[in-house]
Amino acid sequence: MQGKVKAHTENSTGRVTRRSFLSQIGAAGVVATAAPLVAQTQAPATPAETPGAKIEKVEGAVAVTLSVNGKSFSIEVDPRTTLLDGLRETLSLTGTKKGCDHGQCGACTVHINGRRVNSCLTLAIMHDGDAITTIEGLGEPGTLHPMQASFVAHDGYQCGYCTSGQIMSAVALLKEPCGPGDAEVKELMSGNICRCGAYPNIVAAIQHVRNRA
Repeated sequence: MQGKVKAHTENSTGRVTRRSFLSQIGAAGVVATAAPLVAQTQAPATPAETPGAKIEKVEGAVAVTLSVNGKSFSIEVDPRTTLLDGLRETLSLTGTKKGCDHGQCGACTVHINGRRVNSCLTLAIMHDGDAITTIEGLGEPGTLHPMQASFVAHDGYQCGYCTSGQIMSAVALLKEPCGPGDAEVKELMSGNICRCGAYPNIVAAIQHVRNRA
């Protein structure tokens, strides 16, 4: 398991304040979810070149080649490894979030061959050669995907934890049969839970992109 770095926000007296903490979390949410692309403008060619990637041998590991965000990764994983854990723990693509780990919250949504999938419910070895897109592959700083930009413009996030999954589902929705109204959008987005309750802004962000398409 990778180590975690704990960031602190302090005031001039050295104490953490609620205002400074929330301000930093809001800014971090945009970078880490709507645009977690600053640190990874280019996906590395192999996990060995990925900072923090886990490459140690695992007994009984199976070789698999994952095509993620347009790049090919040849890795070895425990056959029980979910695609979610393969992305996060092996390839260090942490924009895809682990929420419930039971396929109920949608925070781990990615695209596989153009279709949205809960990556916690599928095994990495099942997707050898499939085209996988994560939140890191949608856009780049300065050239965000229209849905990413719309989420920022409409404040479609609060804590930001669900935002990458929301955006991945919203982008997939653009290519799915969906009626014009908010109710239809809500129905197709019902698999993505926002515990902060930012649903009106999320729907507004999606409708803005749909209406401009």
